[in-house]
Amino acid sequence: MMFPLMSSMVVSLVLQLALISPLIHGFTNHLMVTPQSPVVQIGTNVTATCVILNTTEVTADDLYWKINSSIIPKEYYTKINASAVSVTLHITDEVGAWLFCAARSTSHYINPSKDRFLHGIFIKKGYHPEKPENLSCKAMQEGRWISGNLTCRWDSASRQTESVPTSYTLFVEEHPGPIFNVTTQDTKITVRMDVFPHHTSLVVRVVAHNSLGKAESEHLEKEAKEFVKTFPPSNVKVFAEEMFPTSLLIEWEHPIERVYLKLAYQIRFCPHGSHVWRHVSVPEEYTEKDITSFRLQNLRPFQQYDVQVRCKSRRGGYWSDWSANVTQTTPEDSPASKPDLWMLYAGGGEVQLVCKDPEMSNGRITAFNVTIQRSGNDSSEQEVVPVQQSGATWMSRQGITPLRRVSLANQKFIKACATASNSVGTSPKACLHVPSSPSGRHRVEGMKVWSQDGQMFVEWKRPNSSAVSEYVIQWSDRTHTDWQRENGRTNKTAIKGKLQSFVCYNITVYPIRAGWLLKPTSLEAYLEQGAPLEGPSVTRTVPGYDHAVLEWSTVPLERRQGFITNCTVFYRRNDKPPGTYADPPKAMAVPANATSITLTQLSGNTKYEVWVGMSTIAGMRNGTPHTFNTLKHAPGMVEGIVVGVSLCFLFLVLMVIILCIYKKDVIKENFWPQIPNPGESTIGNWSPGYPLQAETPKENCVTGVSVLDVGVCEVKLGFEDDKTSLSLKKDKYLSEEHSSGIGGSSCMSSPRQSVSDSDEGPDLADSTASTVQYSSVVASSGYKGQTPGSQSQHSIFSRSESTQPLLDSEEHPDVLLQRSPRETVFPPNPDDFRPLGGEQQPFCPLKEDAEQTPESDSLQDDTGAPLSSYMPQLAGYRPQ
Repeated sequence: MMFPLMSSMVVSLVLQLALISPLIHGFTNHLMVTPQSPVVQIGTNVTATCVILNTTEVTADDLYWKINSSIIPKEYYTKINASAVSVTLHITDEVGAWLFCAARSTSHYINPSKDRFLHGIFIKKGYHPEKPENLSCKAMQEGRWISGNLTCRWDSASRQTESVPTSYTLFVEEHPGPIFNVTTQDTKITVRMDVFPHHTSLVVRVVAHNSLGKAESEHLEKEAKEFVKTFPPSNVKVFAEEMFPTSLLIEWEHPIERVYLKLAYQIRFCPHGSHVWRHVSVPEEYTEKDITSFRLQNLRPFQQYDVQVRCKSRRGGYWSDWSANVTQTTPEDSPASKPDLWMLYAGGGEVQLVCKDPEMSNGRITAFNVTIQRSGNDSSEQEVVPVQQSGATWMSRQGITPLRRVSLANQKFIKACATASNSVGTSPKACLHVPSSPSGRHRVEGMKVWSQDGQMFVEWKRPNSSAVSEYVIQWSDRTHTDWQRENGRTNKTAIKGKLQSFVCYNITVYPIRAGWLLKPTSLEAYLEQGAPLEGPSVTRTVPGYDHAVLEWSTVPLERRQGFITNCTVFYRRNDKPPGTYADPPKAMAVPANATSITLTQLSGNTKYEVWVGMSTIAGMRNGTPHTFNTLKHAPGMVEGIVVGVSLCFLFLVLMVIILCIYKKDVIKENFWPQIPNPGESTIGNWSPGYPLQAETPKENCVTGVSVLDVGVCEVKLGFEDDKTSLSLKKDKYLSEEHSSGIGGSSCMSSPRQSVSDSDEGPDLADSTASTVQYSSVVASSGYKGQTPGSQSQHSIFSRSESTQPLLDSEEHPDVLLQRSPRETVFPPNPDDFRPLGGEQQPFCPLKEDAEQTPESDSLQDDTGAPLSSYMPQLAGYRPQ
């Protein structure tokens, strides 16, 4: 472990006390290390030797070395003899260290920790001092004389350590005279002499020294005056003389009496505010005569200058500080150069003539004399334009004077000339030929504009060095315009005007040939580009079902701050509930000059958020977000659906019609079964030997089965010869053309059920519906109330032929053929006729049951039984 300097000194003192303590108590230390407290130069080797004294208990083989707390390896040891061993170390670090020699334990009688077998030294590390360089000394002026204090300084390359510091001693020797010296650890010190030795020489040197050696600087031997630095000249004044417009007179006072020093003077001056100084030394012949004034010449008239003066000893020494700055303006003189005449296009076929003061105006320009000559006209127009110095307009602030606006209409060219006047005289004439259409024959090509180190540079290719006499470089923004002139032999220049960052300038190069303005070339450029100040705003959206047309406004030029590289349209769905993460936006890049775009592949009836970003090479700025909703249905979608459905319906109807045409027989057979015409059917006689298969239908009800039921009472009335006043209703039931058709009942008593209303269920109804029966009652008596003849009358029940199941009489036509046509056919058994619903239905006579005529009783069946005996059963008959 390395110890600092102070802790090392404390440890050294403790060690010395430990070494002395055995001697005080009568004990002797058996180890000794030499050399004692060595000072070693860093980068060199050090060798230490350990010697065993007054004991044979240990030998050199029992010794070992430690530096601080680290044991040194044996390869660094050198055994000198049986009682001495040395160690060699290479010093590399700068911190001092303790080097110990100790003995290992060889028996229980020897304890290495005892002071008798331990000894050490402290190694100091340092650098050898280097030679001081650049020694200089200076004696300052105090009041009206020179101070006796000489202050010297030097440069030192010496490195120092805490253990081995370096000190410096300065020696100043008057020749002849005493020697003054002073010591310091700094590189600057002041020697105080009794009196400054004005007329003697001084020898100055500095010595650097430490424990490792010393080094001496070069001797500085000079006259005492060469060490003096005086005050600057006092009371400096500058005068302008009207008779000398190109000079200024300077006066000052000596800072010190000449008996002490003879001084030389130097003057510097520059145009006010430029800080580019020009130095002029006052000739020695002027200072010999103790002259305290000087005239600066070859200055520009009417120019403001800053002037300063300083001095030093003519024998050498140090220059004083510069005097305070004095500003003065040279007198006016006649303008020595032409005014800078130029034109600006004003629109409408007009140009605005403008002019700057001559570069060498030599005074304040008060007016411009303008002469205008038009093509084809020898006469000229003259005008005197006074110069406004108020600075109310941007032109006056930039030193530009507007002269006159001239129209180029119906003119091939105009020639404008101008001179500038001040209080002393008039400048040379400047002329400019402005054609109505400049020629492009000598137009510059390959124009380039770029910025570098805060300046804007313009470069172009010369069309013809012999044809172009000069170039005019014009730059303008929307509010200001300026220009500068360049020689016709150059093709590159830096714009000298004050340009602003983030402002777009239109740079134009005009070639001029012998005063004639040629066709220009222009480019836009920025001194420095930045991100736009604002982004485009969406002004109009035309949403569709799966697309939308966006339009946005252009950003004003002054808000762009650079060339627009591209625009980016960002859009995303905005239909998520608040508090949820929005979808990442989709981006679509469009050209920089685009102001509209069509977004495709959108979702219908959806809310979208869209914004437009505008980019320059320095960054992007987004516009204000805008939302819109896409349409729920695409244009024509509803109409298409309606038209499609209509077409499908029409197609379906057409197919049904065609199907009906081609399948009319099947449809007719299933929906409208063929009903035979009873008048054209073959009527069979109803024999009593066959059961009557008829069904009594519901009253006032239309069923699927049509059965004609004829009441017995009505049949009976048809055979009454003495009933001449038969009602009209009863007569129609006696008609030979009447049929029940749809199951209506002619009975005026209780209603009768049809087959469809019976308890037989739907099967019976369907069965009877498929076998529709038609029957009629034909009376052999008179027609509708006519009086029948005297011959015996017979009632015949007949049925028409149809597709329904045949009656028994029809199923056995041979039986009918055996019977007389006039026979009445009855069922063979009256029990086959049963009332509807399973109960006997009462007989329904037209009149009183007691009112029986002989004619009705005369009707008999084949057995001779009267027909009236079967009437009650017929009224309630229903086929089984």
